Amino acid sequence: MPLIAVVLSVVLVACTRAPSHPTARPADQPQAGSPTTTTTQPTALPGPGGVVVPVFAQPYPFGTPQATVPPTTDGLAPVVRHVETDKPYVFITMDDGAVRHPQALELIRLSGVRPTLFLNTRYAEGHNDYFKPFQTQVNASVQAHTATHPNLSGKPYAAQKQEICGNADFLGHEFGTRPTLFRPPFGNFDLNTRKAAADCGMSAVVLWTATVNDGVVQFQAGAKLNAGDIVLMHFRETFPADYLAFLNRARQDGLTPVVLDDFLSSTPPQH
Repeated sequence: MPLIAVVLSVVLVACTRAPSHPTARPADQPQAGSPTTTTTQPTALPGPGGVVVPVFAQPYPFGTPQATVPPTTDGLAPVVRHVETDKPYVFITMDDGAVRHPQALELIRLSGVRPTLFLNTRYAEGHNDYFKPFQTQVNASVQAHTATHPNLSGKPYAAQKQEICGNADFLGHEFGTRPTLFRPPFGNFDLNTRKAAADCGMSAVVLWTATVNDGVVQFQAGAKLNAGDIVLMHFRETFPADYLAFLNRARQDGLTPVVLDDFLSSTPPQH
């Protein structure tokens, strides 16, 4: 064999041979036939109806406490409108359950986001086949929103307690976990609401700082989403447009949707 061919053969062997690791155990070496390429999570995926769904990676293991809920004081559940965080995180919440859009679950699954659902008994009752997969397939949290969706402000304590406790009991039975967060319909509440919520086992009354309607994100202040914002949308006919509007806005504003419950936890975070 000509010298140049020998040299070339040696070079090729040297270039294709894996680097040696003298201290590595045999188990650490790739098995024969194992793929050698690495994959990265896509930033978007095709969705139902030809839409493009933004995809978000979990910045921490979802379901682990990140911050504790404010304390209940004088028997009144705290009111939370915004989460204090120095991380670029945002929270998506979905209310009522009046319209059961067939594409909702798939859109959420593709996005990698874990929302918090505030469901009414009147809309969820008899529709466990629709709402249960949100819990089992995308790990959505199910929280309380009253039985019949009334304006609670000004109502007697007993009436408010019946609405809140009854709804929490129903959701606990249907989904296996009793809610600990409560959202008052229309965002209206009074001291009786806070007391009834606390007496029903709710650790916080949750409001919001931005909403999504007809495919448009609307802000209570400013012109963008900010870290710690709690976003409200509903189960409506416009669910796909609303959810995609939220995802695109979060990405535009440099935010990652994370789990609200993780930042309103009764268990201190382990850091």
